[in-house]
Amino acid sequence: MVLEKLGSTLKSGIKKISNAIFLDKKLIDGIIKDIQKSLIEADVNIELVFALTQKIKEIAYDETIQNIDKKEQLVKLIHDEILLILGGEQQKLKLPKQASIMFLGLYGAGKTTTIAKLGFYYAKRGRKVALLGLDTQRPAAMDQLEQMAEKANLPAFIDKKEKDPIKIIKQHETSLKKYDLILIDTAGRDGLNEELIKEIKTLNKTLKPTYRLLVMPADVGQTAKTQAEEFQKALSIDGVIITRMDGTSKAGGALTACAETESPVYFIGVGEQLHEIEVFNPESFIQRLLGMGDLQALLEHVKSATDEKQQQRIEDRLKEGKFTLLDLYSQLEQMNKMGSMDKLVGMIPGMSAAKVPKAALEKQEAKMDHWKSAISSMTEFEIENPEILEKQTSRIQRIAKGSGTTTTEIRELLKQYKMLKEMMGMQSGLAEGKIDQKMMQKMAKKFKGKIKI
Repeated sequence: MVLEKLGSTLKSGIKKISNAIFLDKKLIDGIIKDIQKSLIEADVNIELVFALTQKIKEIAYDETIQNIDKKEQLVKLIHDEILLILGGEQQKLKLPKQASIMFLGLYGAGKTTTIAKLGFYYAKRGRKVALLGLDTQRPAAMDQLEQMAEKANLPAFIDKKEKDPIKIIKQHETSLKKYDLILIDTAGRDGLNEELIKEIKTLNKTLKPTYRLLVMPADVGQTAKTQAEEFQKALSIDGVIITRMDGTSKAGGALTACAETESPVYFIGVGEQLHEIEVFNPESFIQRLLGMGDLQALLEHVKSATDEKQQQRIEDRLKEGKFTLLDLYSQLEQMNKMGSMDKLVGMIPGMSAAKVPKAALEKQEAKMDHWKSAISSMTEFEIENPEILEKQTSRIQRIAKGSGTTTTEIRELLKQYKMLKEMMGMQSGLAEGKIDQKMMQKMAKKFKGKIKI
């Protein structure tokens, strides 16, 4: 999880405060020391760190506040202050029916990848999205945008030979009018120099984008403050997208630096896959840090990762009483697209506190990969009629050998498949009003603890 160590420290500190009979100086000093260390390791500005810990001391050592009230005030203070240094209230992009977003950033920020991710995000939510490539400086920039657009199933308007971005705009002007959201890739540099400022000002004047967003990697830490200030001064940027949040422990520096410069963070990149981009909500972010989960982020994740047409197909087959191993394979594929189980569990309220061992989650992921391999090694007839495998065990041995799995794993797959099929059949009956309360109790008893997917 992003900033995992900071989250663990905050949870531990709040738990110590809540469980303490007396808030003595030794306890408070220990909590403050842990919080200071974790915030500094997360690259949060040291002045902000000491301002927070000074406020904790003021309440903790105030003799006029009763112990119970003091506990509540300290927990609320830690929550509210962390929220404040992360930017306070959530800021949202408000896109009109016809909108465009121009992306800015230095070399290596992840701008092109972020454009494809955001295009994929909005396409999933009903926008007709197109990508426009205007980075004529970086070698292979147009190729990368084209490849990422193809991956996201989005049109990319580029010209690999033209070096003048204004000519590229005019070349595609008519075609772009067919789309209601245009995402614009621009050139970067090693630093914000006069040449880059001049280019982005010209593009801004020509395109008149709805939003101008700066893309920065999380690992730049507190340098983010300088970048945000410089781009703000040069072009009055509307906000920031922070990439590579999953790959650094110093993301706190970039987040808090943006809050200090009043540059709202709209999205954060949390992985390499197309759907791994999240709307940044400081309140939800803190809830996840404190192990309270983030149901909204989980729902967004599911929406971005799942194939709605495929899901509808499975639902239709269930209504017809059909559910084969191919459908199970599709479900496993959808789960894979959503990312690691460890990441998903962290988003489910209450699951973080359950402390599911990481090794157990990794074991379950490996098991699902083995099941996918086994299904891929089956014939079409076996996939559509898995019952034949139990009658002709030689088939199971052949599949195990061909997929690099064991016969035990394949038997477990078949067992899980049968239970899922039966359970889904019951759910279908329930939807049609064919199952009474007694049948529901029987179903709950039968499947309790047995479904392991």
